Amino acid sequence: MSNVNNVNASFDAMLKFSEAYAKRTGTFFCIDPGVTAVVIEGLAKHKDQYGAPLCPCRHYDDKALEVSSTYWNCPCVPMRERRECHCMLFLPKDSDFAGNAQLLDLNLLPKSIT
Repeated sequence: MSNVNNVNASFDAMLKFSEAYAKRTGTFFCIDPGVTAVVIEGLAKHKDQYGAPLCPCRHYDDKALEVSSTYWNCPCVPMRERRECHCMLFLPKDSDFAGNAQLLDLNLLPKSIT
């Protein structure tokens, strides 16, 4: 499998996970679908590189160590415990940044993202 196909497969897997998790938790994606796509892309890259979807919106001195602690693996502990998503991937309906979608319309995205 080529690297491009692997990235697409990982993106698709993280997209399906994100859509299912949003539905299950009653959260919504960001009103800007580009934000949602970039976060999902970051999760996919971390899953490929480190074996887990480490939150892509934080700085880590040692990503492998962070993955092993599982705290920032998506859905991270703040999201699971308090419904706080630093990445703006999973937002409560009353958030100023929440859209009304729990599915990502890939047709709205630049081809460079998908």
